[in-house]
Amino acid sequence: MADVEITITLPEDLLQDAETVAGERRTSLSQLVLAGLREIIASHHEYEAARRRSMARMERGFDLGTQGRITWTRDELHAR
Repeated sequence: MADVEITITLPEDLLQDAETVAGERRTSLSQLVLAGLREIIASHHEYEAARRRSMARMERGFDLGTQGRITWTRDELHAR
């Protein structure tokens, strides 16, 4: 896939801090932004996968050892 150039607007203080961090890491501002975006996107994909697994578990339900049969009454459960 080809690289695409974009233009973004940043507050000046954020840009200065980002340039400082990029310099300390001996990388370009573009590479710093790219790394940050990749991290955000990876985190999003991990969250979505976990959400799908959780929803699938809820759809399946849990085996409570009853084989789907209720063998007690409400009164029996609340007897004192």
